[in-house]
Amino acid sequence: MFKASARLLTLFSVLFSIAVSQGPAAASPIDEEQIDVGGYRMNSLFLKAHRPDLPPIVFIHGASTNLYDPVFSFREKLEGRADLLFVDRPGHGRSDRGGPGNAFPDGQADAIAALMKKRGIGRAIIVSHSFGGAVAASFALRHPEMVRGLVFLSPAVYPWPGGIAWYYDAAKAPVTGPLFSALVVPPIGLAMINKATRSVFAPNPRPPDYIRQTRALQALGPKAFRDNAIDIANLLEWTKANSPLYGRIGAPTVIITGDTDSIVSPDIHSRHLARTIKGARLLVVHNMGHKSDYVARDLAVAAIEAVAGRQRNLRKMAASLEASIADDHER
Repeated sequence: MFKASARLLTLFSVLFSIAVSQGPAAASPIDEEQIDVGGYRMNSLFLKAHRPDLPPIVFIHGASTNLYDPVFSFREKLEGRADLLFVDRPGHGRSDRGGPGNAFPDGQADAIAALMKKRGIGRAIIVSHSFGGAVAASFALRHPEMVRGLVFLSPAVYPWPGGIAWYYDAAKAPVTGPLFSALVVPPIGLAMINKATRSVFAPNPRPPDYIRQTRALQALGPKAFRDNAIDIANLLEWTKANSPLYGRIGAPTVIITGDTDSIVSPDIHSRHLARTIKGARLLVVHNMGHKSDYVARDLAVAAIEAVAGRQRNLRKMAASLEASIADDHER
């Protein structure tokens, strides 16, 4: 029975991977490069600037996505202004999972540090969204000498009530999890991905062509979905043990969140983090949901400039963004 199930799982995984790779969303990743960082490969897109006016910037994506999520949002705004490193976290996109430690933020932070060294980046501004916030916090604690500044966008960094969604519990199970991820997730995910991505942006509109441009279907691959479920399950326990350490973070920090974020509570996470990191600046944008990396993109770029030492009136920009969101709601 188990041999037959394993063969079926493998067949379905291969067929799904072929379907995704041959779709219009999966143009050849000729600019990406997979680099060995100690027995496994990390995938990234590195855009070198000829005359940068900002320090190197490293982007850490959130859950259920890959490096193309921040690429789609930030590349146009920042290319040429800094060396930009967009990273697939271990087990996501085209990065290998690596060892068991890479199922936790600490292992992923170390993997990104190793990749930065391979890419010749000694110190950078770390920009993170959602789950990536925990990886960025771990990075700042474990590799402080490599951090020029931190920009947290709707970070998930503290323990939360209620545990994790049932489908993550199902996917992470040792024996039945791979079968669930291979046989149940892809067809249901394909049917639900349009609604799911819109809900992550709500109450703000999702950008046109978001699913295709960000290769969002990759997250429905059996291995990627299961690795993501394990990440999220481990995150809850990791935050319980590590959130008391955030007060040690000394890098210039800006935190941006929305007050209508229904995915990651701004009160549990962003407000708490801002109180804990000395000197951190918190910007809570009215009527913005979870995707601050898109809705507040210009504000995030200004935050990058601010932690790099530029004088920027972030409060004024946040107020302007709120007015723009209000105008969109009235239309």
